Amino acid sequence: MRIISGIFKGKKIEFLKSAVTRPLRDFVKESMFNIINHSNSINIKLENTNVLDLYSGIGSFGIECISRGAKTATFVENDNKALNVLKNNLNNLKIKEQFEIFNEKTASFLNRTGNKDKFEIIFFDPPFDEDFFINELDLLRNSKIYKKKHLVIVHREIKSKDEIEKKMNILLDKTYGRSKIIFGTF
Repeated sequence: MRIISGIFKGKKIEFLKSAVTRPLRDFVKESMFNIINHSNSINIKLENTNVLDLYSGIGSFGIECISRGAKTATFVENDNKALNVLKNNLNNLKIKEQFEIFNEKTASFLNRTGNKDKFEIIFFDPPFDEDFFINELDLLRNSKIYKKKHLVIVHREIKSKDEIEKKMNILLDKTYGRSKIIFGTF
């Protein structure tokens, strides 16, 4: 697994082989960033944004954002093994600032009233076999921790029937193998 573009282009990052977590494949990640940068449907520029990476796993999305010029990335991960790999990846790339890590469940992070940061890009990558995240989209919408001009990206399995369109305004959705990527706003 590698960083695709930006200041860390070509650098390898560790990944975790686990039944619970799965890495975002390079070609899916590259396609996502091409859409963010070039789609007429998306009105966000990555440079100088604050990124929220929920269910961050090893951090490949947030780290890619930092590499491409995001101001900050906030990682929320509950699995300790994935969290250790995430910390190793940040350390190996010598990223000392520009990030925060929260070792907690996504719902807990979103329920906290003290969240002061406002995010332009929010990435949801929950386990494919769990659907509770759909309620977390409500928590996110109600938390108001996103800026007026924002983008929510959800990574799901192609077979999932989550009815995300009832939770947010879908701008675009794409499929890549068994992955479905949904781009939207509140």
